[in-house]
Amino acid sequence: MFLGEDLLAWLVLALGGALFAGNALAIVKPPPQRKEETDLAKAPVLRSVVMASVGLVAAIWSLASLFS
Repeated sequence: MFLGEDLLAWLVLALGGALFAGNALAIVKPPPQRKEETDLAKAPVLRSVVMASVGLVAAIWSLASLFS
């Protein structure tokens, strides 16, 4: 099989980790301010926390699948 038998677990780990890291960093260090009207001043906190939690659960689940 291409890239091993645990391809799905590795992909879920990568996507979950990226989802967690991106949303956690959006909360901790927002991007610099721009002058465009369509840009938000900061990331919506509740949505970012929920999405970071989903990413963390996916990453932990895939790690558990890889180690079992």
